Amino acid sequence: MILEPHGTAVVLLIGGVLLAVSVLASRFATRRGIPLALLFLFIGMAAGTDGIGGIIFEDYHLTFRVGTVALILILFDGGLNTPLRSLRTSIAPASMLATLGVVLTAALVAAAAALSGMLPWQHAILLGAVVSSTDAAAVFSILRSSNLNLRKRTASTLELESGANDPMAVILTMAAATAIAQDSFIGWGSLLEAVVQLAVGMGLGIAAGYGCSHLLARVRFISGGLYPVLTVALAMLTFAMPSLMWGSGFLAVYVAAVIIGNNRLPHRSSLRRVHDALAWFSQVGLFLMMGLLVTPSELWRIAGWGLFIAFFLALVARPLAVFLCLLPFRFAPRETLFLGWVGLRGAVPILLATIPVLQGVEHAHYIFNVVFFIVVINAIIPGMTVGWATHRLGLNVSAPPNPGAVMEIDALYDLDKEVHSFFIQEASSVAGTHICDIPWPDDASALMIVRGRALITPKGHTEVMVNDHVYVLCNAEDLVFLQLLMGTQED
Repeated sequence: MILEPHGTAVVLLIGGVLLAVSVLASRFATRRGIPLALLFLFIGMAAGTDGIGGIIFEDYHLTFRVGTVALILILFDGGLNTPLRSLRTSIAPASMLATLGVVLTAALVAAAAALSGMLPWQHAILLGAVVSSTDAAAVFSILRSSNLNLRKRTASTLELESGANDPMAVILTMAAATAIAQDSFIGWGSLLEAVVQLAVGMGLGIAAGYGCSHLLARVRFISGGLYPVLTVALAMLTFAMPSLMWGSGFLAVYVAAVIIGNNRLPHRSSLRRVHDALAWFSQVGLFLMMGLLVTPSELWRIAGWGLFIAFFLALVARPLAVFLCLLPFRFAPRETLFLGWVGLRGAVPILLATIPVLQGVEHAHYIFNVVFFIVVINAIIPGMTVGWATHRLGLNVSAPPNPGAVMEIDALYDLDKEVHSFFIQEASSVAGTHICDIPWPDDASALMIVRGRALITPKGHTEVMVNDHVYVLCNAEDLVFLQLLMGTQED
């Protein structure tokens, strides 16, 4: 046993090396189309018991707690970056997928596992429940790292489903594990519990979202760095309160973050950058920990069954569940096919698979290994073909490129003007117009133009060109007019 402070130094050394290797390797993986979740898992496995690192890590309690915190931060970041207008067309289908879709997927996987003789019915239901939900960390990671510009309805449905379907999977997993412990079957009480948890989580999430927005709009700190600390604390509280009141903490966090992100935020750009960094840190750390937890040599023993369930989930259960759930919503066949294919599994199923282990359920370690195998195969097959499927099905749409610079007013108190950025497209009425000839509202003016990699100081004779990013200082009441005048608002 290594004594302190050297013990802590060794842990930090190992953690630092793993994080650095993961981040540096992500550049290579992105270029090759390798899902980052898969990369981080493999690095964790390489450092684990059977790998070159030889690190023995078997703490399921720590994994569950750290994983829960990581998922809170990931969901909160995802909610902050979800435009409320995109939810209007996707909330109904996403809700159907997050509830009925999860139940159908769990039932189909359970039937396949039980009828094939892989597991008894009770344990097969537990396996189906564990792998029934898509993973927010995996979905957000794929969509960000692949630079995909999906149709808004398709992308928002996929993201909202991944952020909202965890509660149903958690409820089913807990109900299945309890049924095994009590030697009973899942009854109507579990369905009622699911409805209560979703309702409480949604209600408290909405209340927390508006309450936090009200607080953030009025509190003022001497340092902008304190705002992310406050939002992290609010995210933790938002998860804890409904969790202690028979509600879904994960759903509450996501709903609250969506509301917060669509209201006025102090230090909006810097706040989002901090939460983006926290979400990436959580993803890397979570998948590394999951990789360390598994023993690769044990995976080969269940490779046959793992492949069977993984392919059944990807090719039958998920597509069929999506098809049935989306029938009332008139999705195009290619959109339905895409949503059925991109049902990415990641950290959430692995995290849920630790619950039976912690409860001492029979066959729990076997189920954990099968789930891990499913996640790996799922990341390789659907995960590595997301870009190909998007282009093949014609779901990739053009989107304004990200500007090379960001401008934001950073003040400790409310000001009477705002800075907004606009992307100039060919259809914009100001394309090809000189700054002095644009009918600006009173007190509005162009502050900066980003053109490629150049920053341009606007003068009267400066011509606004297509693909420019124009930053404008204006009054809040003039924003609607400027949107009509300039075109696409970016912030």
